[in-house]
Amino acid sequence: MIEPDERLNQLTESIIGAAIEAHRALGAGFLESTYEEALAIEFEIRDLPFTRQHPVEMHYKDRVIGQGRLDFLVDERVIVELKAIDQLAPIYTAQVISYLKATNLQLGLLVNFNVEVLRDGIRRVVKTEHA
Repeated sequence: MIEPDERLNQLTESIIGAAIEAHRALGAGFLESTYEEALAIEFEIRDLPFTRQHPVEMHYKDRVIGQGRLDFLVDERVIVELKAIDQLAPIYTAQVISYLKATNLQLGLLVNFNVEVLRDGIRRVVKTEHA
């Protein structure tokens, strides 16, 4: 596995800080869309460039077969996928890996806001050479 560079790590720390602030203010129990709105505000406050509901084409044998949407693409470098569920299932990590492959990006964050302490709801997903 190739580790992301230091600048990318600093960016993810800023993203996580924004998510923690949104969670601190709201707590658990809201819909995913509520956290998405709050996180967008936090990104703006922190001057983090982002795109919300960023479209991603899915390909099969050089043909477009569909389109997905990233909850956030931050600084055109980090995918941020949000959830507000009881427990993160492996399929959600697989979703982030698929988005990393489709975008040719290296790093994604999977954030589940339906936890007591947000650090327990954050998964860092790195695209490996084989993925």
